[in-house]
Amino acid sequence: MADIVDTLATGADRPDFSGFSCPAPLRGGERVVMGHGGGGMLSAELVRDVFAPAFGGEHLAKLGDSAVLSLGGARIAFSTDTFVVRPLFFPGGSIGDLAVNGTVNDLAMSGAVPAYLACGFVLEEGVELDTVHRVAEALGAAARRAGVEVVTGDTKVVESGHGDGVYLNTSGVGLVAPGVDIRPQRARPGDVVIVSGALGEHGVAVMSMREGLEFGVEIVSDCAPLGDLVRALLAAVPDVHVLRDPTRGGLAAALNEIAVAAGVGVTVDERAVPVPAEVANACAILGLDPWYVANEGKLVAFVPREHADAALAALRAHPLGAQAAVIGECTDQHPGMVVARTGLGGTRVVDLPLGEQLPRIC
Repeated sequence: MADIVDTLATGADRPDFSGFSCPAPLRGGERVVMGHGGGGMLSAELVRDVFAPAFGGEHLAKLGDSAVLSLGGARIAFSTDTFVVRPLFFPGGSIGDLAVNGTVNDLAMSGAVPAYLACGFVLEEGVELDTVHRVAEALGAAARRAGVEVVTGDTKVVESGHGDGVYLNTSGVGLVAPGVDIRPQRARPGDVVIVSGALGEHGVAVMSMREGLEFGVEIVSDCAPLGDLVRALLAAVPDVHVLRDPTRGGLAAALNEIAVAAGVGVTVDERAVPVPAEVANACAILGLDPWYVANEGKLVAFVPREHADAALAALRAHPLGAQAAVIGECTDQHPGMVVARTGLGGTRVVDLPLGEQLPRIC
């Protein structure tokens, strides 16, 4: 030990730590780290400090899953998303499925009926054409299931070693019906918080495939288009206040973003949050919190208390919402903060994640 201390003190043969990385991203650096793409604090800071000042505009400032715009007398929702998942194929889906469902779900979270998609492929030199064909087939099939049409696109190729096989970008547009006003700023004290089903399946499915892990049972991604589910919900409860799909950063990030945007507190009953036993067990083994794991086929809804029963019934009547559950409520206490009531009767703060527990899962 003395030799090590002497070496560090004199600087002789000092180890070079410049190439080291930390799984928990550090703030305040001068370079992009993986956490900047994780949907947590670092992502929010990147948007706030870099992109928003550069782009400006009232619509961007709302920071919704999609922008709702007036065009030619119609209200349209417009969204874009980029997908860099690894591996390209996983239990329950593929990067092609994600590219469609991720974008149509962002449109649906504004109450829009998704209609058209644009798709950009970034291919790495040397990737097998059969792989590209499988991705394209999956994307086309997912678009047909979601009831949208891919109407335009683009392809670029980067040198070998400068990509990861296939990256995708999809942009989508959809129509918002008159009277529909769904946005994070509409959350109000007294609103009931509902999730449409079990959480954490997508992130754990991708991670298990990537790392070759087995948990005794196959965990399948929940990747699915939510447009029909949202339409069923709005038919029963036209005045839904907020919808959000808890993708990057999971349930915890979604609730924190809504609480901050609306200036309300959110209180969640920890025991009411539906987490499958296999997901909970996998997360316990790996030291992960399922509340922060991404989902690709679930939504969070904030509805007025008097409409909570109707909303829950409408969700449960749909196959994608059969496990819907009330998990909490909005409050005028602790504005901008999410608090969980634990099974032991205490409370804990549910923070916005700094980065992402599982990078490259969408």
